[in-house]
Amino acid sequence: MVTHACQRQIVRWMWRWSVCPVNASGGHMSYSTRQESYQTRPSQADQVTHPPGVKLSVNSLLEMGFSEIQAEEMHESVLKSRGKHVPSILTALLVLGLNPSSILKIMQKCPEVHSLKGEEIQQRVNHLRKMGLVEGSLQRVISHYPKIMALPIKRVNMVSRLLREKCQFTVQQVTDILRDSPEVVEEDLARLEYKFQYAYFRMGVRQAEMVKAKLFRLTLSELRCRHCFLERRGMYQTPDKKGQTLILNPSLKDFLCVSEETYLTQVAKATAEEFHVFCKLMEREQEEEFINDEVDGLSEDDDDDEDDDDDEKHKRRHNWRTGYKRDKK
Repeated sequence: MVTHACQRQIVRWMWRWSVCPVNASGGHMSYSTRQESYQTRPSQADQVTHPPGVKLSVNSLLEMGFSEIQAEEMHESVLKSRGKHVPSILTALLVLGLNPSSILKIMQKCPEVHSLKGEEIQQRVNHLRKMGLVEGSLQRVISHYPKIMALPIKRVNMVSRLLREKCQFTVQQVTDILRDSPEVVEEDLARLEYKFQYAYFRMGVRQAEMVKAKLFRLTLSELRCRHCFLERRGMYQTPDKKGQTLILNPSLKDFLCVSEETYLTQVAKATAEEFHVFCKLMEREQEEEFINDEVDGLSEDDDDDEDDDDDEKHKRRHNWRTGYKRDKK
């Protein structure tokens, strides 16, 4: 949350630069006590919109709370990006409660943010709040994965809808996934759905355990390799219809959301060399499956047009990469 001193500094800065106003209520700030101190409040028509292409000086950044080194780095970053709405962007991030150090890292980590407007950032922040991300979690997500502010709201909604409707996660579970694995909003939808299906049907894992184990932090390839390596070593079995296994499977969170070193030493009881060789063999197996599907598909489609063959070939290649196999006639 924004401290009292920080609120005062933000208000002074916004009035000084006449930045296009950011909805402070969205940042949970109250300006009522500040407004009473002014003799007259300018009307909406009298408020001056900061002209595009404004150049922030190092001194203005120092006044916002940046250290001298941070101000110089931010100033250099702004000059390189040629952002037109940097003042309103910085204001929106300050209102959100982020400190100058975090803001600098965000701007450096995700240059796309420079091309946004303060109002756009505010809209995306409000949308994330509506999806259940509360104060603290919201700031951590944006600091860790600032690109979530540069993606269209429609894209975030598509991923959320897929997780709820096709993967049957609850609303709270979707919120937890966005909080723990925000990168999921950029993943290919078909690949994302298959990753869920692989864990659900192939591994026998239910939604609550997937969320707890932070399943979506791993790529599909990493998930397959870690699971199949344990399976072929006789250390993991797919549960039957009643959820029973002949051996005690390791907990999903114990071998997914851990480092490779921990996975190998504490769970798989194997060397890194053995695991890496296995991963290469897995990749070769998948390539052979793809080639076999190519041959089968070509033999079935001999009578098709050449364009149709190219389309089918492209679809089969995409399906292999996402984990789907083409249904044979």
